Amino acid sequence: MMQITEFNWVSGLLGGLLIGTSATVLLAFNGHIAGISGILNSALSSGFSEVWRWLFLAGLLAGGGLYESVVGPLPATPVSTIALRAGYAYAPWAMLVGGFLVGFGTRMGNGCTSGHGVCGLGRLSLRSLVAVVTFLATAIVTVFVTRHILFW
Repeated sequence: MMQITEFNWVSGLLGGLLIGTSATVLLAFNGHIAGISGILNSALSSGFSEVWRWLFLAGLLAGGGLYESVVGPLPATPVSTIALRAGYAYAPWAMLVGGFLVGFGTRMGNGCTSGHGVCGLGRLSLRSLVAVVTFLATAIVTVFVTRHILFW
């Protein structure tokens, strides 16, 4: 079984090209930004008045299923050492709290990390540039603190 730490530049390149192409096609032909959190939020709030949003979301799920049926199981994700030491690895409450925090941060930041990184930077949005720099700086500080100060 392939571990997530193994890197295959071909699949990374193809995945990046597919994501960039799909975001460009949606913007060029439909006039909409392919920000997943915005599409999901609009789909839930508008019901079925804009069917393309539901089809887009279904395509995301179908794409994952198609990948797994053609290529095989998705790569295994190693359990975080920090999560194991904290005693909440795979605990349902931790997933709910984490999901809530991600959703809250997405609303507060007017989009998710990938939306700002792929769609926002592609449109040369200053707000997205600030968001991506903030995400990366926070990630760098978090890794530094957990690995070099807390020794987890």
